[in-house]
Amino acid sequence: MAINLQKSERRSRNVMSEINVTPFVDVMLVLLIVFMVTAPMLTVGVPVNLPESEADSLPDDKEPLTVSINSKGEVFVQDTKVAFNELVAKLLAISKNRTDTRIYVRGDKNINYGRVMEVMGNLAGSGFTKVALISQTKR
Repeated sequence: MAINLQKSERRSRNVMSEINVTPFVDVMLVLLIVFMVTAPMLTVGVPVNLPESEADSLPDDKEPLTVSINSKGEVFVQDTKVAFNELVAKLLAISKNRTDTRIYVRGDKNINYGRVMEVMGNLAGSGFTKVALISQTKR
């Protein structure tokens, strides 16, 4: 009986310890493709025809809040349409009452300049100190 016990111990010691990485590589390649397809869709989705400028781009420490004004004069915070009189309250709620949050204003080039200044004046008047205009670079 002792001999049989030793043989079974030898069998349990010779366990295969290799990892099959093929399924892991397959999953990683699928995830890579998914991220490559969805990454361009993560930009702000309000269609705005930006004016061109030769100014340098602003440094991005963290993702800023984006206020967009489309060609109809409608105001959007990121992708959400908001009424003009609710804009400051919405931005304060998103930024947790921090008025030093960076805000980018994107105004359609066909919109009246006064409408863009009205939005920027509303933001500056409510205490936001880091408000910047976004333009498209010349090619």
